[in-house]
Parts: sequence; C-alpha cells; structure tokens
Amino acid sequence: MATMPLQVENSTPRSQAHKEPQYDLVCIGFGPASLAIAIALHDRGINARVLYIEKQRNFIWHAGMLLPDARMQISFLKDMATLRDPTSKFTFINYLKCKNRLVAFTNLSTFLPLREEYNDYMAWCAAHFEEHVQYGHETISVSAVHSDDGPVRTWQVASRDTETNQSNTVTARNVVIAIGGKPRIPIPTSGLESQIVHSSSYSTAVPQILKATQNPHSIAVVGGGQSSAEIFNDLQSRYPDSSVSLFTGASALKPSDDSPFVNEVFDPERVDDFYRLPAESRQQSTISNKATNYGVVRPELLDRLYEAMYRQRLHEPNQSKWQFKIVPWREVVGFEKDGERIRLRLKNTSNGEMSVSDDSFDLAILGTGYERKGHETLLEPTRDLLQEERFAVERDYRVKYRKDAVAEGCGVWLQGCCEDTHGLGDTLLSMLAVRGGEMVDSIFGSQTQQRARL
Repeated sequence: MATMPLQVENSTPRSQAHKEPQYDLVCIGFGPASLAIAIALHDRGINARVLYIEKQRNFIWHAGMLLPDARMQISFLKDMATLRDPTSKFTFINYLKCKNRLVAFTNLSTFLPLREEYNDYMAWCAAHFEEHVQYGHETISVSAVHSDDGPVRTWQVASRDTETNQSNTVTARNVVIAIGGKPRIPIPTSGLESQIVHSSSYSTAVPQILKATQNPHSIAVVGGGQSSAEIFNDLQSRYPDSSVSLFTGASALKPSDDSPFVNEVFDPERVDDFYRLPAESRQQSTISNKATNYGVVRPELLDRLYEAMYRQRLHEPNQSKWQFKIVPWREVVGFEKDGERIRLRLKNTSNGEMSVSDDSFDLAILGTGYERKGHETLLEPTRDLLQEERFAVERDYRVKYRKDAVAEGCGVWLQGCCEDTHGLGDTLLSMLAVRGGEMVDSIFGSQTQQRARL
C-alpha cells in the first residue's frame, strides 16, 4: 500500500476536476473499522494510495472505558483478520505470539481477553500503518469536485489540525467514513457540564473531577446497560468511601443474550438476508434482537453486582442506608442545582409520576449510548447528488448517489452507521474482519480479482 505526503490545496473544487486525485482512498477515522480495511488491503497485496485521517493524537479504542478487569464481549477469534483470513499476520493469536504471551494466554482457558489487552492488540496492528495515518486532524467536510463535462470523479476532503487549527484539503477517488459514534446526551445539562460526564470519557474525566479517591463523594450513574453497570462496579473500588446510586428506567438490570442460536444474528452471512428484508421487517428484527446488545448486561457482571448488593443486605436490611444502590423504575429526565451539588429529576416509569431525587450528588455519569449521524454533517455538501433524500447505502455500504451524478469507480462508503439496513452487528467489532474484505472488494474490485487469479 503506497502513501503520499499531505498537501495543502488552495484551489477550488471545480479547478481540480481534471486533476488526478492525490489518493485512491481516504478513510475518515482510523478506529477499528478503518483498521480492518487497512489490514485487508495489506493481506490482499493491493498497491493503492491510501490516507487515514484520525482526530485522536494516537490509536486508542474507547479510552474512557478501558477499566481494570473489564473483558471483551466477543471471542478473540472475531479479531481484525481471522474470520476473513486465518493465515493473516494480524490475527490476535499472532499478536500474542509476537508479544511472547501465547502460551500464557492459552493457560487462561478463555475466549474473552481483557479489554485493555484487546486495545493493545489493535494498537499493535495500527502501528504497522502509521506512515499512512494523519493523526490529530478532524475532518470538516467531504465535497464533490465538479466538472463541466461529466459526473463527479473526485472528492475533496477538508480537515483541520486539532492543535494548530490549520486547514488542509486532499482529494481522493473514493472516501470511507468511519467516525464512530458521538456521545448521546438526551437530558438537558446546560450550566452543569462540570458535574455531568458521559460514559465515553469516564476513566479519563472522572479522576480529574473527583481527585480525592478516599473522600466520601456522592455519585449517580444513569442507565441500565453494560457501560453503566461496569462504571457502577468500578466506582465501588475506585472511590470506596463514596455513595453510588445507579438509576434505570427498567424494572431491573437485565442480562444480555449471547446464546449460540441468538448470536448467529451477528454472523457475516446474515447481512445479505437482513438487507433484502422490507424496511418494516428489518425494524421488527432489530427490536426483537435488542437483548443481544442494547440496555443489557453480561450475566457474570450481574452476578458480581448482586453479590455486592447481598453483602450490604447481610449487614443492613434497610436499603435506603446502603452505600451502593440500584434504583429501578426511575428514568432520569433532568437535573437541577442544589448548592454545590445536583439533584436528579426522575420519572417513575411504572406510573408516570415525576419527582426529584432525595439524595444530591457531586457527579452524574451518563451511560446513555451514542448517536451515529456524524456522516450526515460531513456529507452535507454532497446532498444534491443523492438518489434519495437521506444518505441511504447499497448492500456494499456505498452511498446511493445518482448514477448520472457520480462516475463508476468513484464513491463514498459508510461504516458503523448502517444498523437500520445492515443489522445489529453493524456497529460491533465481530463483523469487521469480513466486512473489511468486502469493503476492499467493493472499492478495488478489479485489483482484488486480478490478485485472486495470480
């Protein structure tokens, strides 16, 4: 895979229409999805001019949730390469071999590595492509380079340096947008930002806010999913003298379903069937399989939490006096200031009654998930080229632009924001190895076919 140094372009898009694009492919975001593409390109031996633009200063995956003892929720065999090519040098097993930990890991008798180890694995993979990555740059927009005599054949990608704010533009024949999710904060927090943290920045932001770990803080955790449960569990050891309450609108914390038959919903070959379903059927399927991924907690963590609750019950029958509490049937709908602390506005989900929390809190941590609409902002300059009103995609994740507007061999692909058309696995790691290969086939089809014949 070839690369080129970044060049600053001052010309207008129309003046570049007849120029050869600087890159065959620009990937916006260099997280796991783009990493899988980079690995597939390497494994296929495709010599392409590729640039990856990443906002972070270095490769790191969910930095705010790299908690001690937190384990992956998928088998290590669903790594960046194995399901596509078990002989790839980028398998998790080869990573362990290179790190001289293969035998020791085998002795653990587990398919679920620590999350921090899996992050190290992906960083190890990413280091092989460092010369192709422009870290510390935030992409601002993707626009078409128009010509007077035919369809669009080139895209212009504008970005800025996150430290200097200097603007850069590059041109590419193809663009992949894989920017991940943006923290979803459905509750108004205006004026309280210093006391409300999203789970995505938990382990980096909270220690800066609550610096004295032995002080008796009062902390609220909002949400009933895996992230909220992990944070609730971690706080009990991180701040052992603090009071922690977890609020969930559900009747109880509920287990995730990772039984083998249900887990087949994440099989790569299921995407074809799901994509062909009518929109209403896809929606029903997604709802029926929500328990695999949304608002649920791994059973082993639930067991650990229940044991902690039981130890409190052993010494204090009155739950209102417990140091660590789980409060069901209460949806947090707002916050209000109470001196130096905050109180929660609560909705009783069993009867709709509104109230304010009896306790006040130094900090609230929101496990409220992510929004995945950032691609719409980046692609807004191309909206007039769309085949439909929204940024719909083909089975191969290519945005549906009008055929008369965008030339063959030129396109934009979306990653991690196609759950409504490609299924629940769209945002998950388990699909990436196979999907990375599919992306390479779609973008560089002629070259992959040629390699296959050799």
